[in-house]
Amino acid sequence: MVKAVTEMKPDESLDCVGLFCPQPLFQTKQAIESIEPGQILEILADDPAAEEDIKRFCKRTGHEFVSAKNLPDGVKRILVRRKKD
Repeated sequence: MVKAVTEMKPDESLDCVGLFCPQPLFQTKQAIESIEPGQILEILADDPAAEEDIKRFCKRTGHEFVSAKNLPDGVKRILVRRKKD
């Protein structure tokens, strides 16, 4: 049985709340390199550009953009799976 995206437990979490472009993208790049292939990174961000920036980053680098969900207080929860090496 496949877990619903909202139930996925990330392997690492990155708090980018209060940071604006390009910091969430830079921190995501660093954090994704610190986890193992196949693991999931959760990014919490309130920068309106973060979701699109991270989608483009994933497309360019081959990582999987799993989901983006709006949380209370204008925070977005973004899940990215590190590509297999």
